[in-house]
Amino acid sequence: MEPTWDAARMEVLRVPADDPRVAPLHLSLTEEYVARYGPSAHDEMSRSARHEFAPPHGGFLVLTLDGETVAGGGFRRHAADTAELKRIWTHPRRRRLGLASRILAEIEQAARRLGYHRLYLTTGPRQPEASGLYGSVGYRRVPCRPVPADGRPALCFEKAL
Repeated sequence: MEPTWDAARMEVLRVPADDPRVAPLHLSLTEEYVARYGPSAHDEMSRSARHEFAPPHGGFLVLTLDGETVAGGGFRRHAADTAELKRIWTHPRRRRLGLASRILAEIEQAARRLGYHRLYLTTGPRQPEASGLYGSVGYRRVPCRPVPADGRPALCFEKAL
């Protein structure tokens, strides 16, 4: 799909997970997860400590357009050579413009620079657009490891870098 935004007005920023520019992502994802999975989805958003996304083993990136956070996501160590992607998000008004693919590519590059050779992620069964995105950019379905502790059904993907 051809983007309908001016790439010159976009900026990719590596920020701490508690940076104010990440707040729109956390708020919007929480609302979306609660709408799709119910009130217990709050637990998912608080499960990962923000320091897990800090160097030297992790990172958090946001994509801004004219200073507005429009996409983002983070990664943390999953295994010695594998990073786990978390909180991949695009602003609801900015979806279907190629921004999710763009932020994924930026996160993949950042993980590669830290020496990771593989990426792993988990998404929920009520997020078919996420599964479609991951499949379209080279991720393949794999058994979940470890199996999600909360017992929720999950779809797991990985990609070699």
